[in-house]
Amino acid sequence: MIRLRIAAALIGASALAGCNLAPHYVRSVAEFVPPGWPAGAAYAPNAAGRAGMPWRSLVVDAKLRTVIERALANNQDLAQAVANVASARALYRVQKSSQLPTLSADAGATIDRAVTGGGGTSGGTATGGSSTLFSGSVGISGFELDLFGRQKNLSRAAFETYLGTQSGARNTRFTVVAETATAYLTLVSDRDLLAVSYAQVASSERTVKLNDELHDVGLVSGADPADARTLLAQARADVAQYTTQVAQDRNALELLVGAPVEDALLSASLAALDTGIATVPAGLSSTVLLDRPDVVEAEHQLKSANANVGAARAAFFPTISLTSALGVASSALTSLFSGSTWSASPSASVPILGGTNRGNLDYAKAQVDYYLAAYRKAAQTAYRDVADGLARRGTIARQRAAQADLVAAAQKSYTVSEARYREGTDSFLTALVAQRTLYSARQSAITTDLTDLQNRVTLYQAIGSDDTL
Repeated sequence: MIRLRIAAALIGASALAGCNLAPHYVRSVAEFVPPGWPAGAAYAPNAAGRAGMPWRSLVVDAKLRTVIERALANNQDLAQAVANVASARALYRVQKSSQLPTLSADAGATIDRAVTGGGGTSGGTATGGSSTLFSGSVGISGFELDLFGRQKNLSRAAFETYLGTQSGARNTRFTVVAETATAYLTLVSDRDLLAVSYAQVASSERTVKLNDELHDVGLVSGADPADARTLLAQARADVAQYTTQVAQDRNALELLVGAPVEDALLSASLAALDTGIATVPAGLSSTVLLDRPDVVEAEHQLKSANANVGAARAAFFPTISLTSALGVASSALTSLFSGSTWSASPSASVPILGGTNRGNLDYAKAQVDYYLAAYRKAAQTAYRDVADGLARRGTIARQRAAQADLVAAAQKSYTVSEARYREGTDSFLTALVAQRTLYSARQSAITTDLTDLQNRVTLYQAIGSDDTL
């Protein structure tokens, strides 16, 4: 019967906890972010369909895919993000437990013995007595009846924080995939540039040797060998620069991966990767950005702050606590539960003057304003990221084609000018300028190809839609 009373009291208290003083949450970014993607000379026409794609669909190249999988398994930033999720989940469980009563039980026994005796060395008598008391109790200590939703809103705030860390971890996974792919592409690009520099050193050495021979027989002046050595020196300096850059690129990649990356996993060239990285669709509507991990994280932070306002408002109302106990006592352990006593001690407190409640409420409201601005800024930044990526995509194909034409034209110009120089019908300066133009065009072509491939990865991260992370 007494257990039923306690249960009924708890059910009644739970029923009373239906008041929620938190502000009504309304998502408000639509007026701050355009509904569709920008259009103009820099943009290609948008295509209908689902925006974004899984990273394994983005990365077709088997070697790069293996490197990214290793990064997802070993990256320490991701390990920290996962630990943050576990921490936030534990804190949520702690706060959630405040909404439920804590039952505690204890038991004990008291044994009293009395001994009396007579004096004398040859004899005497001793009498004694003893009593034993067994006791036990189960009860609730200081359970707050959440009449005004304070505990509920604190629990909600902790839950939103937990969800925010989940989105933060998801955003970290996007970042690890994108940064690993970008670092890989940069390494392969600099290896290509190093190869072009080595090729230029070999070409310039042949040119210097030719000019030295012609100068020795008096066919050219001393200026021609000197001019030839300028490009050779530049190419040698580039070899040294790119040798260092390749080593640093590899260090950066291995830091992201969290383990060494063997040569067998490196692509032979950027050209080999051109078909190994897909183009990410952006769809027609910018609403996809509302599901981007960092935007979702910002929204959960806003919801958490919103719930904290409810908890701060509830602090102005009475706090009612309940302490109850069901106790038993008996001189015999076998009859311990034959009788029982029950007690309940409700208490209430309400602030009248002073205290920190007003300041806490003002702070909570200010935090809502802060996280609202942060949420809107996150959505606006996401939109700009995608718009920038689409602007680059809209012109990169034309730029790559033009750059390829430049390399072909520079190659033809150098071939003709060098032949004319060998025939004595043109100056060496013309051949030298053509050689420098060809060298620069080759370098620019590699840089342009890298820009295209990196932009595909950037758009994947900017859109932030990947259901199979």
